[in-house]
Amino acid sequence: MAETSWSPNSFLRPGPLATERRKRSKPPLRTPHPWPAPELRHRTIFISDVHLGTRGCKAELLADFLAKNSCDTLFLVGDIVDGWQLQRRWYWTDAQSRVVGEILKKVDDGVRVIYVPGNHDEFLRDYCGRSIAGIEVVREAIHETADGRRILVLHGDQFDGVIGYAKWLAHVGDWAYTFALALNDRLHILRRALKLPYWSLSAYLKRKVKNAVEYVSRFEEVVARAAAPRGVDAVLCGHIHQAEMRRIGPILYLNDGDWVESCTALVEDASGHLEILRWASFTPASNLARSSAGAQGEAALIPA
Repeated sequence: MAETSWSPNSFLRPGPLATERRKRSKPPLRTPHPWPAPELRHRTIFISDVHLGTRGCKAELLADFLAKNSCDTLFLVGDIVDGWQLQRRWYWTDAQSRVVGEILKKVDDGVRVIYVPGNHDEFLRDYCGRSIAGIEVVREAIHETADGRRILVLHGDQFDGVIGYAKWLAHVGDWAYTFALALNDRLHILRRALKLPYWSLSAYLKRKVKNAVEYVSRFEEVVARAAAPRGVDAVLCGHIHQAEMRRIGPILYLNDGDWVESCTALVEDASGHLEILRWASFTPASNLARSSAGAQGEAALIPA
């Protein structure tokens, strides 16, 4: 009988046939399928002060928000397009086109879209009462929540004395504000490169300036007082780029903020619960900060 040599390594070293068989039987590597980000469902979404056509517009964040949040009704509460800036110099980006595309996609999906023009897109006020590309254009609207509360929806510039009585001064202020937003935009680019969430320098400075804080408070009180005789439970506006929910006398004052500083929207769920969402980054797990107002109108301002 022929002798066969043996060594411990013979158990550890597979022969060439076994190695080839193992290679053939190894399952192929597959790239994991990226699961889509979960869609947040709302009854109503309110956004304003987007200022498409300006460098300060956070169009990428807004397009991301619109793609990931669905609703039955979308309110565009003024200053969506910045006609003032576009008259001076044309500026438009692919991200801003994506925002328009997301809005039109919602129209195609059966969402009711209502546009309440502001002072920066006042050229659209000539078309109030008409429908443009399926979007209803109105000067103001009454929205009834799921729990029966009536909300007066308007942009709010008619309550701003500077806008109402000295339009040329408003344009000067707009130029200075645009400069401040340009600085804010450069900071945003730097923070994105460092993978940090969005933070608004201009909003921070505005909160620290005493006169600005006093102006915001006076504006909110004037809007609430004007809404009280209208037989509504709440009033919602934009214009001052300051997201807020608070009760002023019998009226719940609501402001949906903006998309040049705070990147906020106000949303209503299926039960009529209201809250402010801050869309600060593209990461689904970390892009949401909330401030809520239930049926009693209790609320807390989110940090911007």
